[in-house]
Amino acid sequence: MKRLLDEKALLVRIGIKRKAMYKKAKNLGFTHPLVVSCSQELDLLLNKYFEKAS
Repeated sequence: MKRLLDEKALLVRIGIKRKAMYKKAKNLGFTHPLVVSCSQELDLLLNKYFEKAS
């Protein structure tokens, strides 16, 4: 049960981070350091999610 809640919480965080990254990319461009940093944070969240899901 806890694992399922952890996965759902990660999915929420992934969604929030993804939206933030899209917004930054729209305003700053895809190669801006803040967008790249946000993308790297999203990658870490996705890696955690897939690690827990497998």
